[in-house]
Amino acid sequence: MTTRRTRPAPRPPEGTPPPAELARQARAVLADAVRIAHWAADGTSPGSAPLAAQALERAAASLELSPAQVLAGWDRARLAGLIELHGDTARPGWRLRAWDRDDSAVLRGWVALFDAWSLVHASPEGIEAAAVAEAVEAVPQVLSLLQLSAGPVTVPALLDLLGQRVAELHEERCEVAYGPEEQPAPVGGQSADLNALLLDWALEGLASVGALTLGSGHATLTPLGNWAVWVKLEQICVAAQSPAGNIEQSAADMLLGCARLTPGPARAEYRAWLAARTVGSAVGELLAVARGEDALLRGLAFEALRVVGAPAEPVVRSVVTEAPLRPYALLWLAEYEGTDPDDAQDVLSREEATWLWVDTAAAVADHGETGLLVRHLDSAVQGTVPALLDEVRAVGHPRTVQVLVALAAAHPDPALAKAVRRAAFQVHTGGA
Repeated sequence: MTTRRTRPAPRPPEGTPPPAELARQARAVLADAVRIAHWAADGTSPGSAPLAAQALERAAASLELSPAQVLAGWDRARLAGLIELHGDTARPGWRLRAWDRDDSAVLRGWVALFDAWSLVHASPEGIEAAAVAEAVEAVPQVLSLLQLSAGPVTVPALLDLLGQRVAELHEERCEVAYGPEEQPAPVGGQSADLNALLLDWALEGLASVGALTLGSGHATLTPLGNWAVWVKLEQICVAAQSPAGNIEQSAADMLLGCARLTPGPARAEYRAWLAARTVGSAVGELLAVARGEDALLRGLAFEALRVVGAPAEPVVRSVVTEAPLRPYALLWLAEYEGTDPDDAQDVLSREEATWLWVDTAAAVADHGETGLLVRHLDSAVQGTVPALLDEVRAVGHPRTVQVLVALAAAHPDPALAKAVRRAAFQVHTGGA
């Protein structure tokens, strides 16, 4: 995360609204989800999804929404990172706290929802999962046509493109077994009626998250949808600017300001920030940040604690019992006691290493580039994608669904992306 490549940022297409206006539109799309997230964060524990009946009634009455609107908003709040579930307790995600002041956080939250459109909008009943998965794989081409057309595109044109892409998938497919599940039956030629049904579902799903609008026989990308497709085509991300004057900043702002620095300059910044504070207050502030919801700042906080050295050792040792901090604390202690950093991972159990992998993936998904998230697969201890997905599903990290959705959206291998999407859906719905 500290060795990101620098390059001039491509300019968005002419006519793209400025980020502040895009963020305003994203806030409007997620308005109900934000209200529900604030309701959950205000101390009324709604339990695990789906919402328990009593909590659903309380939320509907309190927010003056229908039960269906509450359920839809709850789902969107989870997928956009506004709510995180820890066991049966709902906690505000870091994006919720930044929602009113950080346009970048808002846009990333909306993009997370955009990536998860197929989870937000239930697929048509009676259609095999394999056909639905193929439609999801074909949608990026549909979106590209809409983006390149820079205006309305007729449904027949979109249907033709979807059919062509599905036919290509049939020809190119090399089915890879990702677990003991049934293999889809061969589909020699998918019917036009089925493709039309799937296209309608996809367009309605994308419209439901604010990515496009539907007219009479045509579809048009919204400014948000147009921007998001361009971002993905260019493989860039919205990155927060480093604040000036890191020494005078809070720990969170200082760490965020150092996020784009290479290790050497970052350590110099940490030392300067630490020198302006007592050790006790500095360590306490860093640990408070590490306990927050932003996984990038959690990792950076422990990097800063490495600069503190011996004075931080008792406090770091005391947080080993805190599950979210345990992998970071164990690695810190191993290196402090002389273990080579390349071998320090050996002190983690398989479950701890998997939790750390998901947490790091969440940091990359929130703040990194698409390529970094794909390359992060290589760091998993499992060695194979099927084993990784099995153990990621079991580890119970609150960001699991968002990480898997982002990875599926980023990965260029259609078969692997399909398996990751399937795992995200299973975690999201509580399936096996």
